[in-house]
Amino acid sequence: MEGAVSAMDIEKAVSEQMELISMGAVEIIPVEELREKIKRSIESSRPLTVKLGVDPTRPDLHLGHSVPLTKLKHFQQLGHQVVLIIGDFTALIGDPSEQDETRPVLSPEDVEANARTYVEQASKIIDTSRARIVRNSEWLAPLSFRDVIQLASKFTVARIMERDDFSRRLKENRPLGLHEFLYPLMQAYDSVALDADVEIGGTDQKFNLLAGRNLQKSLGKSPQCIITLPLLVGTDGVQKMSKSLSNDISLTDPPDEMFGKVMSISDEVMWDYYALISGLKPRDIEEIRMAVEAGEISPRDAKERLAIEIVKRYYSEKEAFSAAEEFKRIFRERKVPTEVPVYVLDPADFPDAKVWIVDLLVRVNFATTKSEARRLIHEGGISIDGESVRDVNLEVNPQDLKGKIIQKGKRTFIKIELK
Repeated sequence: MEGAVSAMDIEKAVSEQMELISMGAVEIIPVEELREKIKRSIESSRPLTVKLGVDPTRPDLHLGHSVPLTKLKHFQQLGHQVVLIIGDFTALIGDPSEQDETRPVLSPEDVEANARTYVEQASKIIDTSRARIVRNSEWLAPLSFRDVIQLASKFTVARIMERDDFSRRLKENRPLGLHEFLYPLMQAYDSVALDADVEIGGTDQKFNLLAGRNLQKSLGKSPQCIITLPLLVGTDGVQKMSKSLSNDISLTDPPDEMFGKVMSISDEVMWDYYALISGLKPRDIEEIRMAVEAGEISPRDAKERLAIEIVKRYYSEKEAFSAAEEFKRIFRERKVPTEVPVYVLDPADFPDAKVWIVDLLVRVNFATTKSEARRLIHEGGISIDGESVRDVNLEVNPQDLKGKIIQKGKRTFIKIELK
């Protein structure tokens, strides 16, 4: 009788773990195999090894990265050993997933500079003191050319070409480097080196995750289960969040900026953000959705609640509500922020007492090039003291700019002072 109760307790514990692990997942492959892994883990008191890899191709993590990191946190809460792989070696190639062109190869110095920031940013979500933080150069860099050939023999060209992005690029005569074929192999070898039980990734990573599972099998190891997660759409509401597309919300964005970016997303996309990164329970999200549908609260108010929840996760409740008040001040009351950065202009730089508006925008870092500055003006994205600037040939006396507020878009302000 005692054994039966124990078995029931184990089954209950397995179901409870699977409920949290499954939350928000697109696919678990294979589900029953993962259940069995969890069951053995509970019976033997041996935590599963759960891996997530991030390539430091850019200096900042964004909210899109928080989706798999949050799932990693779920495993950590369940007592499993989570491993965050900083892909300092794979980043030298760059993940070709969903890429239409070959990525430029990063230098080791660029990769190292980016990698240094990742652990600190990841600590906003997972407990890095209890996680294993490793770099895949530890096991990939020592491989000899013979080792790489032997690993490559485990893959077929036909299988590699099953990747939609590879076959599409070949069909469209787009460049496809031979080195890009090695990326799935390298990520797969991470799983071999770590004896991973589970690997987490976005839906665009499915091929790479399965490659790890297949390589483990071919080398006589227990194959990992894989969990794919939805891709968070960026602030443009169309493409997945990406720094290169400038539609991202960085984990390092200041509270006011993070709040404002969340408020800029569409009402439709808002519900994906609620489900994937708000941290609220599904039943709480459903209550908010039903209140919006019933007209009890407006979509704007629901989005404000979302923005508060997100900022609160990465900063504090106090800073979240402060950001909400600042947003209200700027956008509802049409006022400038309480604190505006100052740019000091030296009239001596302009002997003819004329400042070309295009040059000024580049000087204050509102644009990186003159062509970008012209585009901002043509699109109506620039104003001075609330008056829209439409003339790209506008020239202003420096003295007339003293104390003026120049605004780019909805959230970027700068005050001009004179030297």
